Amino acid sequence: MIVMLLGALFGAGATAFVYGLRPHRPALADVLTALNAPVQPAPSAAREPEEMEWATRLGRRAVPLVRALGFPTTSLRADLAVCGTDEEQHLAGKATCAMTGLVAPWAVILLLRLGAGAAAGWWVPLAGSLAFAAALFFAPDLSLRRQAARRRREMRHTLSLVLDLTVIALAGGAGVQQALTQAIAAPQGWAAGALRHALHIAQLTRTSPWTHLGDLGRQLGVSDLVELASTLSLAGSEGAKIRGSLGAKARAMRRRRVSEADGAAQAATEQMSLPVVGLFAAFLLLIGYPALAHVLSMT
Repeated sequence: MIVMLLGALFGAGATAFVYGLRPHRPALADVLTALNAPVQPAPSAAREPEEMEWATRLGRRAVPLVRALGFPTTSLRADLAVCGTDEEQHLAGKATCAMTGLVAPWAVILLLRLGAGAAAGWWVPLAGSLAFAAALFFAPDLSLRRQAARRRREMRHTLSLVLDLTVIALAGGAGVQQALTQAIAAPQGWAAGALRHALHIAQLTRTSPWTHLGDLGRQLGVSDLVELASTLSLAGSEGAKIRGSLGAKARAMRRRRVSEADGAAQAATEQMSLPVVGLFAAFLLLIGYPALAHVLSMT
């Protein structure tokens, strides 16, 4: 009875862990609401201990050790900047996951020893704890990377829209900076807010906005934004010269988005072929097994 209870608890924990790694997709209405919501201020690096989760507070003491291992890397720091996640909080979460991986196999072995009397050598929980800790240590990075890729796609989508609006404003006779300011003022979402923030800093400091846009692109890891800033800095203030290059850039970004959407659709179609083959093989097995069993029983 105890063995069955332990097995049920272990199965429930494994199921919850799998579902936690692959959360359900949000509804379309929630996504549109989030895109149209006003931009939230970036989280402050200094947070009060009572405002943070218990798991994060538990791993805060191990943050210097994680930094000594070389984290965060350059790509991870760019992902954190895109997602607006606090660096110290993310490193504390990684440390907590690693500590959980170290303790979990020993706890399972202890429960098996107390409940079922099963004895295991010291190398089994040791190897399991090291492997589990290494896997859980990089699990937050995978989730952060998926979220950062999604937000970079949103930034490219907003940038393509801004380029189209900038070309229209340039055709109406506006200057480059004026057309860009008017174009960025129209979209909503965090990406448009980041672009407006960069232009606002340029206006306050009375410096070139292209420099701040390029710094934003390098900080977020968006190459299209860096290329756009370089193009605008070379064009200067001549709107007639830059309108053609901006139009070509907008068309290239649209074609890239269409090709990415087509590739994602084809990848989803290929992923659906494996379950179909599995269902077909199971159907053939269901049909052929009675006949094969009858033939074998006659011989």
